[in-house]
Amino acid sequence: MTRQPRIPFADPYISEEDIASVVEALRRRCLSQGEYVDRFEKEFARYVGVKHAIAVSNGTTALHTALVAINIGSNDEVIVPSFSFVSVANCVLYQNARPVFADIDLSTYNIDPNDIEEKINKKTRAIIAVHYAGQPADMDAIVEIARKHDLYVIEDAAEAHGSLYKGKKAGSLGHMACFSFYPNKNMTTGEGGIITTNDEELAEKMRMIRSHGQDRRYHHVMLGYNYRMTDFQAALGITQLRRLDSVIGRKNEVAHYYTRRIGEVFSYEVIPPYVAPYALHTYMFYTVRFRERGKRDDTANKLEVAGIETRIAFPSIHLQPLYQNLYNYTQGFLPVTEQTSDTVLSIPVLADMTRGEQDYVLEKLRESLSL
Repeated sequence: MTRQPRIPFADPYISEEDIASVVEALRRRCLSQGEYVDRFEKEFARYVGVKHAIAVSNGTTALHTALVAINIGSNDEVIVPSFSFVSVANCVLYQNARPVFADIDLSTYNIDPNDIEEKINKKTRAIIAVHYAGQPADMDAIVEIARKHDLYVIEDAAEAHGSLYKGKKAGSLGHMACFSFYPNKNMTTGEGGIITTNDEELAEKMRMIRSHGQDRRYHHVMLGYNYRMTDFQAALGITQLRRLDSVIGRKNEVAHYYTRRIGEVFSYEVIPPYVAPYALHTYMFYTVRFRERGKRDDTANKLEVAGIETRIAFPSIHLQPLYQNLYNYTQGFLPVTEQTSDTVLSIPVLADMTRGEQDYVLEKLRESLSL
């Protein structure tokens, strides 16, 4: 009897080099923030092409630290997409400010610059541009809008390690950028995050924020938090960073095969990811879109039964109970976001995925559509 394969949605790429690096840090008793964190920050900043990188405990604390650094507070508004993980909005609430949701572009699933401009008012202080699934948002348009209205631009690059926008790395395009190293990302430190910037003043402020607001030991000049990364996490990050480009290259091969086969067989039923001409997509997710929600839901269920793990990434944030209770959002407020959330499905796109595993996913996708 043939055993049914189990294909996970995401799988951390852990090598013997990674294990040896972490073991070395542990043997040297390098546990809290120290020399490995310092080295990781320098190497990550060099990779992205910025002056500063500030390592923190996860991607959410990276976003929160960035908002604290630019003094977001009560009566302020920050424009964010609703088609993203909920932390992008929650971090605005942490500062007693209001997240203002803008709609997305139906092709890239990234925040729509035209709707950003519609949502700006005298309370607006910043824009958070999420690079969905590893494809950068339209940063030239967003930066120009921000410049016109004197706003900060924060890139949420949690899904975009190594992504390119017109030849420039994601993380080097706004005032600050926030990355996550959660295990489902193209590189990981277990938990962990980092903020990149070219602004020296903001960098120094964020270093204090992540460590109880101190500028030196036991000297606290502002309210801060315990948002530090550990040395053994950073040791893993150093070796993971070395392999990032090869992981991206391999995931692009896997994604391109999916896209070609979907174009050949499923084009009337399933829409593969669109890649903008300005972008190098790094495919943290490979997200397809169906013509209708019922077909998406039925396919997701059938793939799960077949041992193929999927995700609906993401449900609309503004329709989560928290935000409906706070701001009375209802269906129809962001039509493109809602249409997208109702019809997308992310399927496995693993760097070590075999062609046979991909063919199995495609076969079960075809069966679910009765083609």
